Amino acid sequence: MEHEARSSRQLWVEDERARRRMPDPVRTAAVRAVMITSVTLIQGVVAFLCSVAGSWTAFPVTVGAVVSTVVATWSVLDVWITRQVWRQRNGVVSEPSSTARPPLRAKRGEDRAEAASLPEAA
Repeated sequence: MEHEARSSRQLWVEDERARRRMPDPVRTAAVRAVMITSVTLIQGVVAFLCSVAGSWTAFPVTVGAVVSTVVATWSVLDVWITRQVWRQRNGVVSEPSSTARPPLRAKRGEDRAEAASLPEAA
């Protein structure tokens, strides 16, 4: 009886709300960033192991790992920049948030209107 109840349950349940697929340029930049970052991590481990072993290749590998870290940082920034450019070019509506302040000129005009109405009421 208990065995039958277990077999009727699914092991995998599909999520009803599917995430939208990333645009192609953004996905390409993201894949590139992951590949570069993984190579950078491997270079860091190799540099560490060469340093611990006292190998003569420790210095060149460490310099390469530092340069690769700069490139990996840029590749991650490239994903963010590509995403923002894609949004701007493909019609994402940009509206000010609810915390946006009104322009100072409009606020000054309201203050002047209130100040002008005060002497009349008194």
